[in-house]
Amino acid sequence: MHVERRKVGKRIKYYLSHSYREGLKVHKFRKYLGQDLKPELLEERKRIAEKLILEEIYRYKIIKDPLQVQLSEEEIAAIRKLEARIPLRISHLSESNWKKFSEIFTYNTNAIEGSKLTQDEVKDLLEKDKWPNKAKEDIAEALGVDEAISYIRDTKEHLSLELIKEIHKIVFKNSKPFAGALRKKGEEVVVMDSKRNIIHEGAPQARINHLLRELTDWYENNKSRYPGLVLGAVVHNQFENIHPFKDGNGRVGRILLNNILIKHSLPPINIGLKNRIEYYSSLQAYEKYHDLKPTIKLYMKEYNELKKKLGDYKTGKR
Repeated sequence: MHVERRKVGKRIKYYLSHSYREGLKVHKFRKYLGQDLKPELLEERKRIAEKLILEEIYRYKIIKDPLQVQLSEEEIAAIRKLEARIPLRISHLSESNWKKFSEIFTYNTNAIEGSKLTQDEVKDLLEKDKWPNKAKEDIAEALGVDEAISYIRDTKEHLSLELIKEIHKIVFKNSKPFAGALRKKGEEVVVMDSKRNIIHEGAPQARINHLLRELTDWYENNKSRYPGLVLGAVVHNQFENIHPFKDGNGRVGRILLNNILIKHSLPPINIGLKNRIEYYSSLQAYEKYHDLKPTIKLYMKEYNELKKKLGDYKTGKR
């Protein structure tokens, strides 16, 4: 870090400057210190600015390797055993099973984000095209999520920036003017709890494309090494860390999770509204401690609950 001096008329303005290289791109951090400063005050403000710049750099580094801690062969084998215990098989899901899953998933994934549609209203909307007397935005997003589930069933693509934007566009095309568009300059994301405490900050807007490319590259390099449960969990959790959209990240992330699971011949999963606290805790464990265990544990719990909701399912063809 170094102090820059700029002469403006008869005055001298001071800045603390630091450059941070990331691949071929250089990010420059600069903090204004003041003008015509005496040495003692300049040094004091420099120390404060150094801390602020280091905090920004820390935010810029949001999980270089999405998994952080490489899994041992024993851990990988244990997760493969868990996959064998999943009480559903994707090859056994009939069209009616898929239809019911989409209704369950659509209700829950939107309810987690504040939709006021009831489960019965979602069922009537998707089965009978019966529109409830509720906000048009909630209705549009229910139809959008249902369409996105059909889309990931048909697409051959596992993970790409184009796929991420397309899913967002499908879900929000009739409710948000920025559907399919990543956050623009100046659009930063801060997630707060009910007490206004900050529980998550999305990646700086300037780093969204870079971090998404890192995530897609990580997936491409590891898709044959790790079990589908691990791949889905990492893609979903890291996507939520990045928070690339102005709004709608939770729903897109959960749809991406299902796309990864499906592509690895695992059944889709529903994150239930009643388990949202456990869900948020699992995201925090990953973000703060790079711990995937709470996420995998939740997924297995949700699979057991989904089996009960789908009831007896028979082998069916898509």
